[in-house]
Amino acid sequence: MSGKDSGLRIRVERPLRDQFLQLCRSHDRPAAQVIREFMRDYVARYAEDKNQLVEKRSVDLANE
Repeated sequence: MSGKDSGLRIRVERPLRDQFLQLCRSHDRPAAQVIREFMRDYVARYAEDKNQLVEKRSVDLANE
């Protein structure tokens, strides 16, 4: 995996955050690693059928 060069800041309810962090700790996994895995799975699932659209948007954004 290449180096990480971007951050993502989200706001969630404190109880959800606390439960998530507790579960991550109980599985000996950093929260950031779990979130990155979720993001990769989500992209793989939903971009699969829309690869051309995703690629077109990337090109459009690069040309702005």
